[in-house]
Amino acid sequence: MRCVVQRSGPARVEIEGRIAGEIEAGLVVLVAFAPGDTETELKWMVNKLLNLRIFSDDQGKMNRSLQDTNGGVLLVSQFTLYGNCRKGMRPSFMHSAPPEEALANYNLFSSLLKQQWPTVAEGEFGASMSVSLTNLGPVTLIIDRDAGKDVQ
Repeated sequence: MRCVVQRSGPARVEIEGRIAGEIEAGLVVLVAFAPGDTETELKWMVNKLLNLRIFSDDQGKMNRSLQDTNGGVLLVSQFTLYGNCRKGMRPSFMHSAPPEEALANYNLFSSLLKQQWPTVAEGEFGASMSVSLTNLGPVTLIIDRDAGKDVQ
């Protein structure tokens, strides 16, 4: 499982001219799944996202989490995060989960996140989306959680 996390001001996802989801401030989370990802990886990532200290405190240090700021999460599926560009000019996506497995994991991940956080907006799995955001900082992190690994 891989997430690209961006600390954001206003952000939204549009699909065919309609706003599918939007937040005022918080985290924009692009998420992709690898073959073999399980609920263990998804729960680990939910915990990581809600507790990741990337928001500024009163001294300007990144010491506050989403839970401290009451921000929202804009969740966007993006299988291209597993694109491999090492060979040739066309990315390979062989390390991405097959669509059926990725959809099941996306739905479970979204559900787990919504169980623990009240403000979750989303794009639409498999849709062609336009994502707009104001990246604050800018702060952008890549978080990987390999299936079967005991990561703390």
